Amino acid sequence: MTTGPGLFSGIGKKAKDLLTKDYISDQKISVSTYSDCGVTITPTAVKKGALSTGDVAVQYKYKTTTVDVKVDTESHIFTTLTFTNIVPSSKTVASMKFPDYNSGKLEFEYLHHHATFTAAVAAPNQSPIIDLSLTLGTPTFAIGAEAGYETASGKLTKYTAGISVTRPESCAAIILGDKGDTIKASYTQHLDALKKTAAVGEIVRRFSTNENTFTVGGSCAIDHLTNVKLKLNNHGKLGALLQHEVIPKSVLSISSEFDTKALEKTPRFGVSLALKP
Repeated sequence: MTTGPGLFSGIGKKAKDLLTKDYISDQKISVSTYSDCGVTITPTAVKKGALSTGDVAVQYKYKTTTVDVKVDTESHIFTTLTFTNIVPSSKTVASMKFPDYNSGKLEFEYLHHHATFTAAVAAPNQSPIIDLSLTLGTPTFAIGAEAGYETASGKLTKYTAGISVTRPESCAAIILGDKGDTIKASYTQHLDALKKTAAVGEIVRRFSTNENTFTVGGSCAIDHLTNVKLKLNNHGKLGALLQHEVIPKSVLSISSEFDTKALEKTPRFGVSLALKP
């Protein structure tokens, strides 16, 4: 466990990862190569329906600085500079997308034993948006909030509050989001001491539409190379994911989604292969 409450984005993250992480509906392959001088090169190809896209990402690490550059098939260049410990226990991230010179963003994170703080400034269309978040507590109990402010209109673009209780074998979280329109409650429970098997339940209430969505899921490590995940919600959407480590650090992921209330529809399949020799 960490020595502080963690970032606000970490509230409810365990349940979110179990229910969404690595579930895909596309065909994707990526290969990462490493060098002794700290350079990582990762070409990626993705096929979504009849559309095929790709990109090449290069990452360079030197001491407390990380440089990321990615070029895609549409001639977009994404650059990110990450600096750690400019101020003790902090991280600063500057990003830019070319040729969109108005896409610049500057982020700052500060972690303390009993509090974390993040600030981000983005300038889309030369109208700065400021995002702030604050979390107070301990690794066991945390409460926090985040807000976004658009300087041009003087309006809040978002405001969210959350609370979490984390124990070695379980985690519970409640998040009030979408400007107070939704409330989400989740609970994650590890079923064995080695945390190879976990179960999760999540309920989302949207007040504007009077709609409830309840989702249950879980993951199980069949062996040290293979992991299986399942999820099902009250609308009949069933998701399944199989991950297998083909060679060390190289994982093959196969996922599918079914609508159990409309079995005549073709299920969606996704395949991802990430090679990291």
